[in-house]
Formats: sequence, C-alpha cells, structure tokens
Amino acid sequence: MEGATEMQHNSLALKYTASTEYAKDAAGMEVPYVSQDPQQTATVVRGLDESTKKGRGRGGFSARKTKYSVDGSPTGITVDSWRFQESDYKRRDLPTYARGLFTTRTQNNVPEIAIRGYDKFFNINEVRETAWEHIMERTKGPYELSLKENGCIIFISGLEDDTLLVCSKHSTGERNDASASHAKVGERHIERQLERLGKTKQDLARELRKRNATAVAELCDDSFEEHILAYGPDNAGLYLHGININIPEFMTYPSPIVQKFAEDWGFIKTGLIMIDDINEVKAFLEEVAETGAHDGRDVEGFVIRCKMTSSPDGAGPYQDWFFKYKFEEPYLMFRQWREATKALISGKQFKLRKHVKITEEYLLYARQRLAADRTLGKAYQQNHGIIKLRNDFLAHKNLRGSDAANLEDLGGAPTVTRDVILVPIATIGCGKTTIGLALTSLFGWGHIQNDNITGPKRPPRFTKALLDQLDEYPAVFADRNNAMRHERKQLLTDVKMQHTTARLVALNFVHSDIDAIRQVTQDRVLARGDNHQTIQAATDMGKVVGIMEGFIQRFESCNPEREPDAGFDAVIDLDPTAGSRENLEIVIKELHRQYPSFVKEIPSAEDMDLAIQAALDGYKPDLRHNIPDRSKKTPNNKQQHQQQQAAEKPKKKKALEYMSVDLPTKDILTALEKTFSVASLAPAKSRFFKQLQGTRRVQPKFHVTLMHRASAKEHPDLWQRYAFLQDTDGAIHPDGRLGDLGVQLERVVFDDRIMAVVVRLVPASQEDENVNAGNPALPAKPKWECVNRVAHVTVGTRDDAVKPKESNDLLARWLEQGSGEKTGIGELLIEGKPLVKGVVRGVLSR
Repeated sequence: MEGATEMQHNSLALKYTASTEYAKDAAGMEVPYVSQDPQQTATVVRGLDESTKKGRGRGGFSARKTKYSVDGSPTGITVDSWRFQESDYKRRDLPTYARGLFTTRTQNNVPEIAIRGYDKFFNINEVRETAWEHIMERTKGPYELSLKENGCIIFISGLEDDTLLVCSKHSTGERNDASASHAKVGERHIERQLERLGKTKQDLARELRKRNATAVAELCDDSFEEHILAYGPDNAGLYLHGININIPEFMTYPSPIVQKFAEDWGFIKTGLIMIDDINEVKAFLEEVAETGAHDGRDVEGFVIRCKMTSSPDGAGPYQDWFFKYKFEEPYLMFRQWREATKALISGKQFKLRKHVKITEEYLLYARQRLAADRTLGKAYQQNHGIIKLRNDFLAHKNLRGSDAANLEDLGGAPTVTRDVILVPIATIGCGKTTIGLALTSLFGWGHIQNDNITGPKRPPRFTKALLDQLDEYPAVFADRNNAMRHERKQLLTDVKMQHTTARLVALNFVHSDIDAIRQVTQDRVLARGDNHQTIQAATDMGKVVGIMEGFIQRFESCNPEREPDAGFDAVIDLDPTAGSRENLEIVIKELHRQYPSFVKEIPSAEDMDLAIQAALDGYKPDLRHNIPDRSKKTPNNKQQHQQQQAAEKPKKKKALEYMSVDLPTKDILTALEKTFSVASLAPAKSRFFKQLQGTRRVQPKFHVTLMHRASAKEHPDLWQRYAFLQDTDGAIHPDGRLGDLGVQLERVVFDDRIMAVVVRLVPASQEDENVNAGNPALPAKPKWECVNRVAHVTVGTRDDAVKPKESNDLLARWLEQGSGEKTGIGELLIEGKPLVKGVVRGVLSR
C-alpha cells in the first residue's frame, strides 16, 4: 500500500495483496484487510447526503452532517461527521449502520472513509435479531466476550498527511462542546501512552492507515468525567476494544489481534473471555447477571462478538456481528442514586422506581453530607464525587453494591394487593385485547375497552370507567392503544389526581423492527376480517392498511427515563411480533415478580393456553364505529352535508397497476446466500452482494412482474385478460390470490448499480399451462405470461437513485453484450436451479 513503512517497536509489518481479504503480519498471523473502493464510499456518501436534504418527514429518516477542520493537519484536511437519531438504527433502509462515521476526500479528490465505528448493536431481546432463539440459529463461534467498559467512545485513525485523527462519537475536538472535550482528553491519553513507548502520533497514524483501519477505544477517567463505574488513577486510560476496517460493510478484527495491538501501542487491554458454544455463553452471562460483578468488580455487562448469517438454514455467508448483554443490577440502582442525588441538589422531585428502602437510606446519608460540605453539591453537578459518595455510603452500611441491590428482593418489595391498572402501549394488531381478555379470564379482573365509549370527552370518561371498575375488581385492563405520549400523559395525570394509591403498569409493545411489526400485524388484522370495532378488514382491506399505517407512523416509543412515561410504576416490555400466548406469560411472570402479593401464583401452562383460546374464540365486538380522519379539522354543518353527499356517491374502483408473482423471501435469500458463499468464488464476485447486505439494500420482499399497466397498449388482449381476472377472481379471495405459479431460479446477473435473478415460469397446473384448453380450435397459450424481455426478480439497488425497473435495462445489456470485465456485468449460475412456489396477485393503483 502506498505510503506504508515498516514500524519499529514490535508493530505489525503487514504485507498486502490486492486480491485477498487478509494480510499476513511478520509472524504469519492473518489480519483482516480490505482496501477502500472509492465507488462504494461515494455511494454511501451520496445516500447520506440525499437523506440530509429530504428531511425526516413522516416515517422517514435524516442524517445530520457536520464538517470539521482537523487540528494539526499540515495540508488542511477536513472531515464530515454523519449521525442518525438512535431510533433510526432499527430501520431497514439506512445507507449505513456505522454508529460513528467520518468521511473525507484525498488531495486527488477521491472520497474515503476516515473513521468507521461499529455497526449499531443491541441488547439481548432489544430487537428481533438479539432474541436468544435467533442468536442460537444464526450465529457461530468463537464467541468473544469483552467487558463493557463504562466511559465514552474514542475513534483513532490515520490520514494521508500522517495526521492522527482522534474523534469522540461525532466530533473531532475542533469545537468547544462536550464531545470535543472528550476527543481532546482522549488525544492527551494517546500522547502520554506513546511517549512511554518512545513512539509518536505520526507512527500510530501511519500504522492505522497502512491497515485501512480505525482503532476503537473507551475513555475511562474519573479525573475527567465520572460515569457509574469507578476508574481511578490506577486503571484510568483508553481501553482498546476494537479495530474496524474502513469500508462500508462492517468488518472488524478478532479480539486476540486487538489485544496484541493494545500491547504494542500502549492501550489498556479490555477483559476478554473466549467461548465456543452459545449455550455456554448464555449460561455464563445469566450466572454473572445474578450479582452484576465479575472478577471482583461491578461491571455494566459484556459485548459479545461472533459471526452471523441472515440465512435461516445457517448456510452462510457469515459476517461480523455484535450484541450486548447489559446487567440490570447494581448498575441501574447506582444510576438511580446518581439521578436522585442531582434532583436533591436541584430541589426537584424524583420518583423512586425500585430499591426504595435502600435508596431512601442513601439519600438521607447524601443529604447529611451535602449539608456538611457545600462544595460537594457543585462538584456533583459537574460529574465529580459521584462514585466516592456512593462508595462512602456502602462502606458506612458495610455492604457491597450487589448486596444493596438484592436487599429489596429479599423482603423489601412493595406490598401491592389491588388497585392495579394495566396500560398497553401498542398499535393495531399487537394482541393487546387478546391478552386483556385472557387476564380477565384467569384472574377475574376488570376490562374497559375505549372503543365502547362514544360521544364527546372520551379520555376523561375512559379514566372514570377504569376507576369505577377498581371499586369492584382488584385490577383493570385499560384497552386502548395509548400509542402517543399525550394519551399516556392524560391517563397518568387523571388517574393519579383521583386515585393516589393506584398502580399503573405499562405493557410496552416495543416497536423496534417496524417492517416486521407492519407485516405481522397486518396479517393478523386481515385474517380477523370484520371482527374488530374500529376497522373492518373484510369490508375494506385497503382502508384498513391505511389506518394501521397511520397508527405506526404516529407511534411514540415508551421511555421510562422521561415524562410522561416516568410516571408508570412498572414497565413490562413485550414483542409485538410474538404470539399473544408468549406475551401473556411474560406479563403474568413479571407481575408475580414485581408484585408477589398481587399475583400470588402463576397459572399452569394449560390454563394460559385455554385463556388465550377463549379470548380468540369468544371475542365479538359490542359496538362498531369508524376512526375519524385526524388530518382534517372538524367539519361544520355545510361541510358535513357535502361529505355525506360525497359518501353516497359510488367509490371509484382502483385500477390494476401491475400483475405480480409474489415469492417467499426465505427461499430467495437462501438461494442467493448459497450462490455467493461458494468457497472458490473470487471476492470481487461477491462484493456487490455484500455491499447490498451491509447497506440493507436487499429488498425485503421479492416478486416477478408479469405485466405493468404501461405495457397495456403493446399487449391489449393480455392486459384485458389480467384486468378481468382481477375483477372476478380477485374480488372472491380476500388476500387477492389469483393463482399459483412455479418460478425456477436460474442465474444472478448484476453490475455495480443493480442485481437481478433471471427466472423461468413453470405452470402449476394444466389450466395454467393452456388458458385455451377448453377450446381445441384455439392455439395453446399460457394463462400467466411475462411481457418483459427476461422474466426476473430484482434483488436490490445501490441506492434510491437506482430504480428497480432498471433491471430490464441491465438484462437487455446482458443479452446483447454478455458478462465479463469488458461489459462490467457479473453472472453466476444458481446451483440446482431451485423451483419456488409463487402466488399470483394483482397490485392496484394507490
């Protein structure tokens, strides 16, 4: 690599070859390496730039871009920092998932990635991919467990003019803000550790640039800033926990190589445990979680690094993937002490959620210390003295942190026997009513359905109905979506004003994977038909989908750390894509754990099965009414008259937009992943597919377009036949199914913009094979025809500027020019040419 120099002091002397994805160090150890592809980098930057211009909008996302001048750069290099909102990282359509990304341009105006953080990773059970079942099915070892240090993240890399770039999560240190000061303190630590080794920042910059890598470390230094866990003079510094390759896809060093690099360059090594079996990983984490301590110190948790495949059958290819396992205690208790102390100093109220008895004792101790030393409060507000005050209290009580966290569990749990209101936070189709009815059946609790309340002032009347039920029942289920914060605020405020001892427990249907939730809930509601009070799926399927989408777009996630959700006495997280039976059991077990005097025993599995079945079989809506259009103001009498007249007119029928063959996503992904995971396949052949996967540009659903409305003039007879089938057969089947059609997957064709699978249509029956079979005088003709020059499935596009219909242009060039380096078109045969079952449906215009 240009500019690479062999470094002294035991650094890795890497020798690279352009055709491999690994390099050899001086000792023969394989080190991951991939050079930057300017075209791929430009694609990612273009996608980020476009998102900054379009704004978030409803249901959208927008990157925030900040330009920085790099301090100390002799050539005046600038870098751009890119960031998304934290909730955006759960989406499926971001240009990149790097959490911490800086880009720049070389002196030759070539775009490059200067800093590359990890892909955003999630806590266990936080998203669908981090459920234990998914992890056990889709990952392989070795599993690298590193301690989750409690500081702030620092990124380090080398620029082309030998400047060492040191950044916090989103800042280079140029500006006088919190992130900037973190970067500057991190740089001072690097200078000190390199000085001890007789090395310079330029040495480290050249080494990292030679590797095309970003070093990722945690700045832990209580003299600069205290967090929750203690880092005194003896263990303060930069804990190196990762080295990432500076490319759009996520590629990172194995932990043993990271630890060797830490030794060579003066970083503190992060604690590491290697385990081969995922069941042993799970057992180890759950054992440590019981105390929240490891090796004699309190820890926040572990980050687990492994390889994951998106293939359901585990066929590969596998890519670097992280998840984390955060311990609740004593970490959460310590954080509550910190926030309660700050509230005490500011004279604000603070609601204790857990560990009430020990926290009240701590606050009494803190109040006495603050009164005796007026400087203590000011320092505390500036994040100094937090850990010492906490440790002084624990020493005063002769307790360890884990012992204090367990005190309440041993006998201090609040005695709650009644007056509990269960408040779902959900969207349509999550299963809240089914769970509410099942709980009513099992425990004899009350159940108030908001849809049964009509007329004006519904919110206060809903609250009154709930409180009236508490006079009769020990608990009541508040059957309303409560999807928006103002709805939760109304309920919490009204209940607390009128019933001071009532406990409100949120049943929080966590909306992490929106695409999966959208699919699952729509399937449930459409299968339910008209058996719902506000939406009738069998009567108007299109309207129902629109209503559901509106609820999803308006959904505001529950955040127990801020108002109004901090007002809930407990929050139970549920998965909207899981079955109601599974979520019912979680609710019951959590209520039993938190309020053992209220839910004294957990019903048997058989009783819970029967309760769910009774809820599903026995529910019939008492009252039907329509959801109003929230986007318009309340109409006056004249407007109501006009709307009534318009409603009486026959609705315009939606026209057929195109005829589609829907294909099972799992089968297509499996075929693609097997094709691109062949051991002998050159990296260049699989690079674009990996790029599509890494940037989430593989389509979530797949279909073959038989014919589009734009081709109606060229094929009038076929379009007339398709339109007739849609009007007749399509009206009979609620799911729009018009027939079945086999689709044989033959080959993958791609360039650097778009990828498609060439397919062959295979009739499912004699009727499909010859639409004129009933009339021998007419020539044989297939029932389902594709008018495209090549029948195909679009796999994905490089970015939003490339439209899926451009697959036709790609395949036309492929037919005329062939594949290879001269044409820039890649081609791979799909082994076995699998036959998948497709469903023919008409897609209507919006």
